[in-house]
Amino acid sequence: MLPMQKPLLCLLQLVLVASTSALASGAGAGDGAATYIVYLNPALKPSPYATHLHWHHAHLDALSLDPSRHLLYSYTTAAPSAFAARLLPSHVAALRAHPAVASVHEDVLLPLHTTRSPSFLHLPPYDAPEADGGGTDVIIGVLDTGVWPESPSFGDAGLGPVPARWRGSCETNATDFPPSMCNLKLIGARAFFRGYSSGGGNGSRVSSDLMSPRDHDGHGTHTATTAAGAVVAGASLLGYASGTARGMAPGARVAAYKVCWRQGCFSSDILAGMEKAIDDGVDVLSLSLGGGAMPLSRDPIAVGALAATRRGIIVSCSAGNSGPSPSSLVNTAPWIITVGAGTLDRDFPAYAALGNGETHAGMSLYAGDGLGDGSKFPLVYNKGIRAGSNASKLCMEGTLNAAEVRGKVVLCDRGANSRVEKGQVVKQAGGVGMVLANTAQSGEEVVADSHLLPAVAVGAKSGDAIRRYVESDANAEVSLSFAGTALDVRPAPVVAAFSSRGPNRVVPQLLKPDVIGPGVNILAGWTGSLGPTGLAADERRSAFNILSGTSMSCPHISGLAAFVKAAHPDWSPSAVKSALMTTAYTADNTGSPLLDAATNATGTPWAFGAGHVDPVRALSPGLVYDASADDYVAFLCAVGVPARQVQAVAAAGAGPNVTCARKLSSPGDLNYPSFSVVFGRRSSRSAVKYRRELTNVGDAGATYGVKVAGPSDISVSVKPARLQFRRAGDKLRYTVTFRSANARGPMDPAAFGWLTWSSDEHEVRSPISYTWEM
Repeated sequence: MLPMQKPLLCLLQLVLVASTSALASGAGAGDGAATYIVYLNPALKPSPYATHLHWHHAHLDALSLDPSRHLLYSYTTAAPSAFAARLLPSHVAALRAHPAVASVHEDVLLPLHTTRSPSFLHLPPYDAPEADGGGTDVIIGVLDTGVWPESPSFGDAGLGPVPARWRGSCETNATDFPPSMCNLKLIGARAFFRGYSSGGGNGSRVSSDLMSPRDHDGHGTHTATTAAGAVVAGASLLGYASGTARGMAPGARVAAYKVCWRQGCFSSDILAGMEKAIDDGVDVLSLSLGGGAMPLSRDPIAVGALAATRRGIIVSCSAGNSGPSPSSLVNTAPWIITVGAGTLDRDFPAYAALGNGETHAGMSLYAGDGLGDGSKFPLVYNKGIRAGSNASKLCMEGTLNAAEVRGKVVLCDRGANSRVEKGQVVKQAGGVGMVLANTAQSGEEVVADSHLLPAVAVGAKSGDAIRRYVESDANAEVSLSFAGTALDVRPAPVVAAFSSRGPNRVVPQLLKPDVIGPGVNILAGWTGSLGPTGLAADERRSAFNILSGTSMSCPHISGLAAFVKAAHPDWSPSAVKSALMTTAYTADNTGSPLLDAATNATGTPWAFGAGHVDPVRALSPGLVYDASADDYVAFLCAVGVPARQVQAVAAAGAGPNVTCARKLSSPGDLNYPSFSVVFGRRSSRSAVKYRRELTNVGDAGATYGVKVAGPSDISVSVKPARLQFRRAGDKLRYTVTFRSANARGPMDPAAFGWLTWSSDEHEVRSPISYTWEM
């Protein structure tokens, strides 16, 4: 039933749109009409009416109302024999007098009672572990800064015994983390600190807090609960994003491996944590960390992930937060799901109203008393203690002149130090508020923060306008206001500007990132050690926090991989990744192509990979591009990794006799769900040919035809152009040949397209990137 959820939702939305459009020409707000829910007594339904819907129509007909214009919903299960309609007061009185009408209630606006990611991703409701389709048997290992076990998101109500194959444990040597901290949800927690203690400025000292998996940073708790947090009602960050929190796979178990600290993560600790997770028996590994585009044979995450993949473990990693610079992504191994970040359809609007009449929209998570209702305060900029220094524009620590900023709102440029630290600097200098303005480098993307003082963050265009105003008016003033939580924001999703981009510097013939997921302003569990800003001066405490980054999008995909794995326990890691990629979408909630926040122009696969994940569609992809660990070894040999290094990094689980006896003709020949075509300098005289194999995971007897979209100066030939799968599990191969009519230059270095296999039931879609050697 799960694959039907999204079509049903779309149909419901179409009905609602049609009803709303029809109502626009009928009774409206101006004549006293309102929406009411009418509850009928089902026992009194007259027999001539075949369905409840017919009965509802009859009630409206009796009031001389057109059901096609006035009926919004006809309920049968949620509220037996009730309906919702647009009515005038006279209609309400008539209905209340009818003997079959039990009650009539005006439709009221209720506060939202769900966090946004699950609904935005169209995940089915989760009411009990049984609703997760067997997901209670899936174990997600999270390598991060540890875990705060007291978080309500680690509650284990309703969960059965831990899967018998689990071989892990809870840390036994930690003074602040007794084994009793683990339960049926948080089934394991370990700390790996030797690399940190020897290289992190602590010498050889191993303190009791180092040995503890307890999360004093918050990052690890946030990522773990995003992936698999339990259902928690009444969650919010100081009133923002109120609702019921849940992870992507709320029935899954969590094992936390602390390998990171505030200063960062050491490769030795990461690899040790991955090894333990593999031995413990996790099904999914989630790593919101990584850095540097290094050869795969030298990348500890890639090495550990290959060993995990050979054991059937899905590995999901963040792409990095160095966007929008090209070739900035990390974790590029093909056996890893490389995840970029996009926005949700939820914002936290705030406004800066200037004394010149301009009002600039921004964003904020400030939850204090504010600056009064519309009261304006003096606005100042570049009031530093050192003449001629621009450091005060950035509101760096120790740069503001307290005599100049006391009692005023300070305009601060984004950059150099953290956004929340700027607010702390302003507050310490006596400022009463802050406008945080993007520069050209940050563009129009605005990230919400839970500032220590009233603060509004604005984009670059607004920032420029506010700078001009304050620099031209000695009596500049501003008022700041905060509008809480806004939903159904359009357009969404949008690729986050900070999300790291392709092309892939490590292996140009491999398109990365793979997909994007929600990564901007994500609510999830938080540590009890720090306030939401993470600053030592922040004495506030919240069980939840809102953060942004590919660190947040990665555990979304980790949890969704567990969601798919629960439905298809026999699928390989590459099959799960293929399902998530080939069913991803590239249109936002306005029906337009996905935008890139960095440019406000249409995004490309270098920014979003195959697109934004659609987990419900991923449950039934039709076909998958499958690959084994041996295929990945052949890939390593093709990218030029020496045979001895291949043996060193790929022998785990395969024995010592790994060789390059089998080698792909090109790295692009890996059976991957996307294509990266690199043309030579004389591209018009050469062709690039790749081979692929598709496995039928859908119905027997399915027939697929191919279609290719892309630039007109590139010809694409697919042979065969039709695939007939006789049985489920059948595998069929095809070749695709790309030819470029022209060699492109530096002004036009890339192009993009799509290759799609379609049947009556499925579309299996792969992105294509084209580049030309210069």
